[in-house]
Amino acid sequence: MKMVIQRVTRAVVRVGGETVGSIDHGLLVLVGLEKTDGDGEIEKAARRLATLRVFEDDEGKMNRGLDEVCGGVLAVSQFTLAGSIRKGRRPSFDGAMPGNEAEPLFNRFVELVRERGIEVSTGVFGALMEVELINEGPVTFIYEC
Repeated sequence: MKMVIQRVTRAVVRVGGETVGSIDHGLLVLVGLEKTDGDGEIEKAARRLATLRVFEDDEGKMNRGLDEVCGGVLAVSQFTLAGSIRKGRRPSFDGAMPGNEAEPLFNRFVELVRERGIEVSTGVFGALMEVELINEGPVTFIYEC
């Protein structure tokens, strides 16, 4: 499982020009699932995201979590994160989990984050989406498990 995590002041996802998910202050999370992922990876990633301290405290240090800043999560499934560009000129998606298997795992990931008391908005799984964000910092992390 791979996640690109970006601290944002605002993020919106649209499908067909219509807003389907948005947050103000919080984290935009692009989620890519791989064939080897299962419940263990999903649970670990949800726990990590929910407890990540990447928001500044009064001294300007990254010391606050989502719960402390009343932040939300905009989770967007992104198949291409599981792609590889190591060989050739065209990406290989051999390691990507098929959509019919990835969708329930993505939904479970979202549920697990919500169970930790965090507001989560999402895009539409498998849809062509437009993601707009204002990256605060910029602060961006890559998570792999």
